[in-house]
Amino acid sequence: MTTVRVPAKVNLQLGVGPVRDDGYHDLVNVFHAVSLFDEVTATPAPTLTITVEGPAGVPTGPDNLAARAALLLASHAGVEPRVALHIRKDIPVAGGMAGGSADAAAALVACDALWETGLSRETLLGLGARIGSDVPFALLGGTAVGLGRGERLTSLEAAGEFHWVFGYADGGLSTPAVYAECDRLRAHEPVPWPVVSDDLMAALKTGDPVALGRALQNDLQPAALSLRPSLAAALEAGTAAGAVGALVSGSGPTCAFLASSASHASSLASALSDTAHFASVRQARGPVLGAVVV
Repeated sequence: MTTVRVPAKVNLQLGVGPVRDDGYHDLVNVFHAVSLFDEVTATPAPTLTITVEGPAGVPTGPDNLAARAALLLASHAGVEPRVALHIRKDIPVAGGMAGGSADAAAALVACDALWETGLSRETLLGLGARIGSDVPFALLGGTAVGLGRGERLTSLEAAGEFHWVFGYADGGLSTPAVYAECDRLRAHEPVPWPVVSDDLMAALKTGDPVALGRALQNDLQPAALSLRPSLAAALEAGTAAGAVGALVSGSGPTCAFLASSASHASSLASALSDTAHFASVRQARGPVLGAVVV
C-alpha cells in the first residue's frame, strides 16, 4: 500500500492567449502550490477500482483522472492495472484549484511506487501532460511558470511563504464552459499573446505580499463572473475585509484572498466566514511541495 499527498494550486497569473488551431489556448500560467491536500492510496487489487472519501460529485469510473493516470502508467510500463485507488479529497471539486489533476498526479506517483516501475520524474511529468495541463505542476509543486497549455514548466524561487484564505462556493464551474465564455466575451476584440508579468516576478523574488496582491491576474475571471455573477460581491467582500489581493482561482468559482501574514489570514478567514458569500472558508500557505509519498 502506498499513500501520496498532493496539493491544490492557485494561479497567481493566468494569461489566456487566442484560440489555437487545435482548439486550445496558449497560456502563461504562474502556478503556486498551497497547503490544501488530497491523498491517494494505492493498494494491490484484482482490477482497477476507484473509491472517494469527501465531497460528492467525484466520478468513480474511467472518467476519473486518477483512473486515467493509473491506466496510462500501466500501459507505459507494461504492467496490468491491478490497483484499488482510494481518494481522500480536501481540495474542492470543480473549484478552479486543480483537484482532479492533483489526484491524477498522486495516482502516477502512488502506482509507480506500488508497482516498482522506477520511472523518472521527467517520465512522470510527460505522462501527466498527456492527462491534463495542470497535472505536471501537481507533480512539481512550489511555484512555477507553465507555458503552452500550461504543461511546459519552469520552477521559480519565491522568497518566504505567502498566506491565503480561500472561499469555496456552492457548486462548481465547468472549465470548458469558462473558456468558452472567455472566447465569447473576447470574440470582437484582438486577443494579445500573454506574457509573464514583471511585477509578479519581482513580488515573488522579494516575498512582498502587498506587491504580489497588486500583481495577481486571471484572464478567465471576467468569464467566471459572467457565468456566476455572485462572485463579484464575494471578491469585494474579501477586499473590504482587508485582503491585499483577491481573484478567482483558475476557472473558479473558488475565490482566493492573499493576506499579509499568518495572523492576518486568520482574521480575514474569520471575517469572511461571517458573510453569506461562501459555503466554507479555508486558510492555507504556499508554496508547498508537489506530490509526495507519505
